Amino acid sequence: MDTKPKDPVGTRGERQLVTVRIPTWWTLAGLIGGLIAGLLLARSPLLDPVLTVSAPVGALWLRALQVTIVPLVAGLLVVGISQMAQAARAGAAARRMLGWVFAVLLFSGVSSVLLTPFLLSLFPAPEAAAGVLSAGGQGQEVPGLGAFIESLVAPNIVAAAAETAMLPLTLFLAAFALAASRLPAGQRETLVGFFRALANAMLLIIGWVLWAAPVGVFALALGVGAASGGAAFATLGHYILIVVAAGTLVFLAGYLLAWLAGGIAPLRFARAMIPAQTVALSTQSSLASLPAMLDSAQRLGLREQTAEFVLPLAVAIFRATSPAMNLAVAVYVAHLAGVELGPAALAAGVAVALVIAIGSVSLPGTISFVISVGPIALAMGVPIEPLALLVAVEMMPDLMRTLANVTMDVAVTTAVDRGVEENAEELQP
Repeated sequence: MDTKPKDPVGTRGERQLVTVRIPTWWTLAGLIGGLIAGLLLARSPLLDPVLTVSAPVGALWLRALQVTIVPLVAGLLVVGISQMAQAARAGAAARRMLGWVFAVLLFSGVSSVLLTPFLLSLFPAPEAAAGVLSAGGQGQEVPGLGAFIESLVAPNIVAAAAETAMLPLTLFLAAFALAASRLPAGQRETLVGFFRALANAMLLIIGWVLWAAPVGVFALALGVGAASGGAAFATLGHYILIVVAAGTLVFLAGYLLAWLAGGIAPLRFARAMIPAQTVALSTQSSLASLPAMLDSAQRLGLREQTAEFVLPLAVAIFRATSPAMNLAVAVYVAHLAGVELGPAALAAGVAVALVIAIGSVSLPGTISFVISVGPIALAMGVPIEPLALLVAVEMMPDLMRTLANVTMDVAVTTAVDRGVEENAEELQP
């Protein structure tokens, strides 16, 4: 999740998603200030009168954040999947790239649900951490295997949306978007235009809500600080390290992909990636890193036509770390909230994470965090209230998100370019 908005390939003017700027540093300041204020007031007679005011303010802000999730996910998924479907028609190179994109996203999700619980068992959360992120809500119950399979298709999609049943809702929206991409051009443009307008309207609303994030986060953090004391700071630090570790695995997988599928030695790939990775860390934007990524592709000797096609498309529709780091967030919250995640819950999380990864790629990191992790947590039966606090520290994991995304974009380009070369050799007499 990058902190700057991305411009989807081939979209301009009214077709582009609106730009939303978020007061990120003020939100972080609200979190720290709220935790400190709660810590100082923990044993003061002023605590109850203060919580009488702050608790409703925090709850109101959280509800305003939650109410946008379903319509925004609907708009973004239809737009994102229609873009991917159109890209698939661009030729063999595009289909080869989309195959690698799917494979990487699947690896990203599966590796996260295996790695994150292992890391939490190896490096447990700080003592007294359970009360930090678990306060404020209960997750939904995840059905058994048979009921889970039945739940993949909702008999009433409106009821599913009202009940925030994200797995059947997400799968329906994905099928709807694929069907829309096969409509005649005029009907397709009208329908996708409607959902783009819906997404834009929701982005404006959530932008307004997030402008109040410093106040809302302060109000929520005050109660957490009073209840958990200094454990809140240790828990947030532990959370950041676990989520970054999930992204680091995807980052390292980029070198492996470039070596095994692209035929580029890891040391050579690492040297060529230094300029692009430097820009990624300094800007936290895949779009801003695109010129440097094209330069890295040239250093690696990749075909110019391959790089100029694959990399801009990757910037628009591909975020390699999205399933891994978003699932890590959900698993971490579940761990502290005492929610047991069985195979059905993990499968639901991976399925939703793969679909959501397509729809959230053109958003600022703060918005992407809420819209991407929220549906995953709901599908897994994990409470989403803690996300209102975790969004305040998203700028730190976002560094790894951008670094790994940029690295994997170039790695996928090497794999596609090698495939083009092999096909060209096969066609030669």
